[in-house]
Amino acid sequence: MCRLCQTNPVYEFTNKRKLCKGCFIRYFEKKILYTIRKFSMIKHGDIIGYKKGNDFKSIVLENMLKFISEKSDIKIVKLPDKESNKIAVNLSIDSEAEEIVKELIKGRTINLKKNLPVQGKTIKPLYLFLDEEILLYAKLKKLKFLKKKIKKNKISEFIDETEKKHPEVKRAIVNSLLELYK
Repeated sequence: MCRLCQTNPVYEFTNKRKLCKGCFIRYFEKKILYTIRKFSMIKHGDIIGYKKGNDFKSIVLENMLKFISEKSDIKIVKLPDKESNKIAVNLSIDSEAEEIVKELIKGRTINLKKNLPVQGKTIKPLYLFLDEEILLYAKLKKLKFLKKKIKKNKISEFIDETEKKHPEVKRAIVNSLLELYK
């Protein structure tokens, strides 16, 4: 049962905490706002550009940017747009953990900075979410997206297998990077 409202859960965290549909949507939206505040991604008056896509991460990013623009003094525009001063991309913990491990394996630690949540004009509002959480949010909100087969390489397969045996490994990889650049 959902810990907060005692209804059937739709999501279970690794610590066995469960959330129902409404509680999961609130959790997701609060975590987006937390991520933006924590990493100072957006300021009042910003114009945020984003690339229109039809995969679940792009659709959720667009939905969340609209949600944020309703709550604050920012404008969102579809790219290419000359007036946007920030660009939001749909990268998540899954994609970032994979890129971090790739760079470490190749010995290119100098490139690790590009995997931070804010890099120049680029911001990553979905940075602290697993793909599984983003997909669930899209389904619960009944957002329309195209299901695409995601190509897996050896590194992403290795990380996924490790995550099954040791939950939270993707978060640990990303958190290690954040600690490195504190």
